Amino acid sequence: MASSKDYRDFVLEQLSLVPDISCRPMMGEFLLYAGGVLFGGIYDDRLLVKKVPENSSYNMSEEIPYDGAKPMYLVEDVDNEKLLAEIVGVTVEGLSK
Repeated sequence: MASSKDYRDFVLEQLSLVPDISCRPMMGEFLLYAGGVLFGGIYDDRLLVKKVPENSSYNMSEEIPYDGAKPMYLVEDVDNEKLLAEIVGVTVEGLSK
């Protein structure tokens, strides 16, 4: 199942506190970047972020974005803009090391 553009627009709106966000369509889903760093994506209308030690303390559940992919963390509280910005920030930080 592909992700909807409505959900993409909602997630991008919720990410408004994160600087330099960009989104690229990929095979019916959407890849998310912050400052040019690929930190996650929208898969089947779920916001998933890459797993790094820096974001493991948020107790997010692991989800598989698509068959054959590595597990990622599911961000369930997409409505909480401050928490979402914090999760993205530490994820990007971990990926930039």
